[in-house]
Amino acid sequence: MAAEAPNRIDVCFSALRERGETALIPFLTAGDPDLETTESIVLAMAEAGADLIELGVPFSDPTAEGPTIQRSSSRALEQGTSLRSILQLVGRLRSKIDLPLVLMGYANPLHAMGAEAFAKSAREVGVDGIIIPDLTPEDGAPYLDPSREAGIHPILLAAPTTRPDRLEMLVRETRGFLYYVSLQGVTGARADLAQGIEQKVKNAKALGDIPVCVGFGVGTPEQAAAIGAYADGVVIGSAIVDRIEAAASKASKASKASAVEDVARFIEELKAPLRKN
Repeated sequence: MAAEAPNRIDVCFSALRERGETALIPFLTAGDPDLETTESIVLAMAEAGADLIELGVPFSDPTAEGPTIQRSSSRALEQGTSLRSILQLVGRLRSKIDLPLVLMGYANPLHAMGAEAFAKSAREVGVDGIIIPDLTPEDGAPYLDPSREAGIHPILLAAPTTRPDRLEMLVRETRGFLYYVSLQGVTGARADLAQGIEQKVKNAKALGDIPVCVGFGVGTPEQAAAIGAYADGVVIGSAIVDRIEAAASKASKASKASAVEDVARFIEELKAPLRKN
């Protein structure tokens, strides 16, 4: 029997490490303003320099999200976006791009679909990782284990308040990368980066060989560059969703095309300082 292909996330970070680059990981809510535009934006992001892409699964009560992503989730739900339709989107994207695609969503939609059914469908369409921010690794095991067994990486989150012994466990149990939340509170771009985050990320990196990527509160190329000096990846969400909201608010084909172009330019600006000089 032929060996299974390695997970795209692992291949991506290995290649980035060889080139001396930091990963740019943009986030957008799937279905905002509609799935067709999401598909166009993902393709434009890939072309503009994104290394991995997080697709948010909209949910009615996204507790970890700030106002920007809450609104995007509401808009996507109004369009009828569901976990199943997002998996279909991933299937369409897979025939066009090969970069890693990660789903980030809350436990409820996955519970409604069923963990085993999700893992099977996600594997078939080419999902590479899953993040469930409202579940601990312990509570999330019934959801994450089937995905892990299907070759889909369960990506765990750590925060500045994480105890040293628990951080050790998270580094050991996560796959693909450790998502380090840079600050307490909800998502959203901030004027300044959290104090002390550099040392905390270095502490996490010292515990294992897993890449450590920083998100929450990152919104400018300057902030991405600062984080890229010590982290393996930078996750940017709200600043991208803001641009989609601003451009697509006019609900016309021209405005949606403008959203695609605006996000692509922003991705180019964000990636530039993360490349090897």
